Amino acid sequence: MSTGSGADSAPAPTTHDSPAAPDTPRKSSMFSSLRVRNYRLFFLGQVVSNTGTWMQRIAQDWLVLSLTGSSAAVGITTALQFLPMLLFGLYGGVLVDRLPKRPTLLVTQSAMAVTGLALAVLTLTGQVQVWHVYLAAFAVGLATVVDNPARQSFVSEMVGPKQLQNAVSLNSANFQSARLVGPAAAGVMITGVGTGWAFLANGLSFVAPIVGLLLMRTRELHVVERAPRGKGQLREGLRYVAGRPELIWPIVLVGFIGTFGFNFPVWLSAYAEDVFHSGAGAYSLFNTVMAVGSLVGALLAARRGTARLRVLIAAAAAFGALEIVAALAPSYWLFALLMAPIGIFGLTVNVTANTAVQMGTDPAMRGRVMALFMMVFMGGTPLGAPLVGWITDAYGARVGFAAGGVVSLAAAATIGLVLARAGGLRLSFGWNRGHPRVDLVPRHHRKQLAAAA
Repeated sequence: MSTGSGADSAPAPTTHDSPAAPDTPRKSSMFSSLRVRNYRLFFLGQVVSNTGTWMQRIAQDWLVLSLTGSSAAVGITTALQFLPMLLFGLYGGVLVDRLPKRPTLLVTQSAMAVTGLALAVLTLTGQVQVWHVYLAAFAVGLATVVDNPARQSFVSEMVGPKQLQNAVSLNSANFQSARLVGPAAAGVMITGVGTGWAFLANGLSFVAPIVGLLLMRTRELHVVERAPRGKGQLREGLRYVAGRPELIWPIVLVGFIGTFGFNFPVWLSAYAEDVFHSGAGAYSLFNTVMAVGSLVGALLAARRGTARLRVLIAAAAAFGALEIVAALAPSYWLFALLMAPIGIFGLTVNVTANTAVQMGTDPAMRGRVMALFMMVFMGGTPLGAPLVGWITDAYGARVGFAAGGVVSLAAAATIGLVLARAGGLRLSFGWNRGHPRVDLVPRHHRKQLAAAA
């Protein structure tokens, strides 16, 4: 589900790959990490698996709705799938740091394949009940607790630190491509032959990543020392993050944006139904345009060689500002068009934060840190959705959408100032070839120039 040359050489120390390092940004080709054979196998497997996952999401919601006639039951299904990450996400990170990543992924991917196949059998035989779907959703959530941080941290073992940003960006492009294809394929399959076949397609789709993992050359993986089994490793991981501003603040920023800025199912359905009175077709269009924007954002991120914190802050600020602008959009088509840049900047926030956190983390701690990252990002939306939904119901879709944008923009501005102060930076205004330029420079830079003069 989803998400090298030296054969036995370990990645370079993370201090040299920090996103805040002052080295010149490296540009790479858009698909450079696919030159690595192990990552290419992983990527191709995820293309198939992610498409199946999106098919199951659509089929699962449709099946619950047809069994119960209740939108609340659909919400319960989604909550059950996210609940394990909220409850056990950090413990999953501890396990990932102790275990070898490739065998761990073989187990988690196989477990998720079994849930899809079980739902397929129950549905095709006419025995399925809503509690079966609830149980399957919870089981997938449990597997995700380990699968998510394992997949995130395994990327660096496949490609090494120099290709990490490119590989993370291509993973996001992979996911967004599946987001475009999977729901459409599910719609055709559900209408033509029924939901059971969509579950079967998802279960069988896991054959691709499992075969890819089995075909990998272990000697070409970048060796990472695993954390030994011991007490207090969860607290150790939290202390590790808390003591590093370059880790804690991107995670806090992603938490705010994930909780308050990514509630698009609430807002876009309300705009389609209550603001523009255009029904399900408009809702589908808004989501499709945003998915296209997200795909473009992922491919653009793949061209950047480094993950800079200033890029993260700027993208988060642009994301929040665009949500405010879209909330006030007077026309249907202007609102729809604004979904594309919102998708671009939203994906840029996700990819840049993900890469910055991974590259700033010691490999032995990466599973715990990425588990915290994914728990904050994925777990925030179900927590924020009821509040955002209440604001939208009480004050209208425009106020609800604008409120999410205001929180995202305020979080970006506040955390940007915190990071600038922690790094001894200040805003610099100037001109470059006749154009205004805003940048962050060391506070003592002006004094140095005056002394040199």
